[in-house]
Amino acid sequence: MENELLKYLRKLTHLNRASKDGEKAPHKPILLLSIIESIEAGDIRENRIEITAELIARFRDNWNRLVKSNIFQPNFSLPFYHMKSEGFWYLHTYVGKEIIVTSSSSIKSFAQLKESVEYAYFDDALFEILLQPKAREEIYQILLAKYFNGHDTIQKQGGLFEILANQILNDTSKEYQRQIEKADEEEVFVRCGVFKKVVPKIYDYSCCISGMRVISGFDIQMVDACHIVPFSVSHDDTITN
Repeated sequence: MENELLKYLRKLTHLNRASKDGEKAPHKPILLLSIIESIEAGDIRENRIEITAELIARFRDNWNRLVKSNIFQPNFSLPFYHMKSEGFWYLHTYVGKEIIVTSSSSIKSFAQLKESVEYAYFDDALFEILLQPKAREEIYQILLAKYFNGHDTIQKQGGLFEILANQILNDTSKEYQRQIEKADEEEVFVRCGVFKKVVPKIYDYSCCISGMRVISGFDIQMVDACHIVPFSVSHDDTITN
């Protein structure tokens, strides 16, 4: 495994990154750090990296923690799509779907990424390395040192997820709608994911109409969260809706 680790460390520390105003884009290292944190937290357990609210929230949190300039924007779609050029990252599209790109061969939008890409995956050998705690920590620290001059250790899930959960639980409808007006499509997607976790939890994962609570032996949630007035109409995730 040592030779494999060295091979991938070489690739991971020589990422192809766009330049702007003399700075290199931080998107790919931020995504890799966020994936490693997700593996550490148990959110990613197999070589199938899906576009989830948790992963995007970690990406945003790490961006705020590590990126000090405003030259680049925290666009999750860019590294998720463009990391396929690195030789260890691959995209699996939905059957019958193709990825629509711009004239500059970039992903058109987050919506297009979500619509066409079911998940991404690493080389099997790299993913096996990332499942090993010691090797995973070594890669994490090397990425921090290479791209961000070193920093603190793996951060726990929190940050954006907690902020949005607090808004759902405590904001008035008008206050929440004002936040939505400022949100980009990636943040709206994260808000949807937070909503689907927060609302069932406050009902103790029971149906609010029948009171029925179904306990599954699998790692899945049996009760879904729904809006009274559809979100597309109300833009309201708060408890009153």
